[in-house]
Amino acid sequence: MQRTVDYTNGKAVMIDQTRLPSEMVVLEMDSVEQIAEAISSMRVRGAPAIGVSAAIGMALAARQSTATEVSELIGSLEDAAALLKGTRPTAVNLFWGIDRMLDAAMSSANEGLSRGEIVEQLDRLAESIVAEDESVNRLIGRHGAELLPQHGGVLTHCNAGALACVGYGTALGVVRAAMEAGKRIHVYADETRPRLQGMKLTCFELLADSIPVTLVVDNMAASLMKNGAIDCVVVGADRIAANGDVANKIGTYSVAVLARYHNIPFYVAAPVSTIDFSLGHGDDIPIEERSSDEMTHIDGARVAPEGIAVMNPSFDVTPNELVSAIVTENGIARPGYGDSLTSMKRNIRQ
Repeated sequence: MQRTVDYTNGKAVMIDQTRLPSEMVVLEMDSVEQIAEAISSMRVRGAPAIGVSAAIGMALAARQSTATEVSELIGSLEDAAALLKGTRPTAVNLFWGIDRMLDAAMSSANEGLSRGEIVEQLDRLAESIVAEDESVNRLIGRHGAELLPQHGGVLTHCNAGALACVGYGTALGVVRAAMEAGKRIHVYADETRPRLQGMKLTCFELLADSIPVTLVVDNMAASLMKNGAIDCVVVGADRIAANGDVANKIGTYSVAVLARYHNIPFYVAAPVSTIDFSLGHGDDIPIEERSSDEMTHIDGARVAPEGIAVMNPSFDVTPNELVSAIVTENGIARPGYGDSLTSMKRNIRQ
């Protein structure tokens, strides 16, 4: 499968994930406004992919800018940063990608580079961030593969695969690496209401890679665990607090509670850029509330009564005591996460 997000010849190229699995539509974008819309509408989704897309958006904003002076260019980039940061509040990778590009532009301005040189530099940085994401995911996969059984079942929630990243994936990258190492893994993908990312996206990409996968409804997890089908749970993350509390797709907390009751390891796979060291615990993580239509409608068809009140938080927070390990590109963090996550911070990408 092609990269979920790419940057080539001054254009963003991305798979429109709202059209999967029925059709593969590839979008080309040349403006920061188009990138912001794609993030808001979830044409691109998954914390790493959002971060990369935002970085590309900043490069496009530099290209778009009509500024003739460096100071004006920086102003245009600050406006673009504000636009992009307003799209989705929970995934910290979004802010990481934006700030990385803005910091590079400001540093270059302070060094006396010209407007054209800064635009060119941001182009190169966006390209390197794209390539970097896939290599980081492969490292996460390599570290996490050792945690999986030689033969067994893995439950995953939502989609933390190639479609949530540039390629390869975080949670599904762990599965891919385990399979490449000769382990025999069967994935149980829950549907992941309300947007059905597990059904539409995880199943789609695992089938494409001939990785054994079975689709299950969300409320089947306890039964599967009781019956011995699940040896471990592997999920991704949208933000991890410094103490190891994990924000991920709504329903992740429920799966973690069930895993603890059944004595099943619950693993989180995410790049270091997903760890927000500025937040001491998960209570401080902002949780995005999305449109009620996502719950009352499925693929445009209303399935709920007119006028029903709706709660639709996109994420929940799993307390660190339910997390068996957090797999990053720099290794595996284990409980006492305060110290072990700090050790993962080494070599963090700037």
